[in-house]
Amino acid sequence: MAIDLSILSRKELIELQAGVEKALKDAEVRERREALKAAEQAAAEFGFSLSELATDSKMRPVSKQPKTPPKYRNPNNPEETWSGRGRKPRWVHEALTAGADITDLEI
Repeated sequence: MAIDLSILSRKELIELQAGVEKALKDAEVRERREALKAAEQAAAEFGFSLSELATDSKMRPVSKQPKTPPKYRNPNNPEETWSGRGRKPRWVHEALTAGADITDLEI
């Protein structure tokens, strides 16, 4: 289905563009309905409804690691902290370069 766009007038191209935009929106709605129907069928195979799965209070996101409490604090800005893991923040590098000891930054 090739359309030779070079032979169309500007007005025809604008009409074609509007038609394509409407067709895209309609296709998205149709595909969303199909996806929802497929998801409902998949959930039903396990004996659930989608609403049950979406609101299951027993399901909660599993964090990869527990949050490590901060071990160091920026003396110039107490809101900036560092756990001591990963890359050193810029303020730690600047403090160490300025002659501070890492123990001076401990909380």
